[in-house]
Amino acid sequence: MTVNIHEAKTQLSRLIERTLAGDDVIIAKAGKPLIRLVAVETKPAREFGFAKGQVSAKAGWERPLTEIEAARFLGKPKDLP
Repeated sequence: MTVNIHEAKTQLSRLIERTLAGDDVIIAKAGKPLIRLVAVETKPAREFGFAKGQVSAKAGWERPLTEIEAARFLGKPKDLP
């Protein structure tokens, strides 16, 4: 379906509904196609716990790093004791 700009301004809600229903809607100026209305694809919402069983951590992961570990992590070699 092709409509001119004036008709698109006055019938925007109807054109949006047709686009959502799967119709191609082209807006033209002086008979020349300018733009096509396209529905935006929405991503489904993520469910809580979607990664359950896929992530694991070693015991003690929450302890603070030692000075040597922190220096190595930051790429700054530190003399070993």
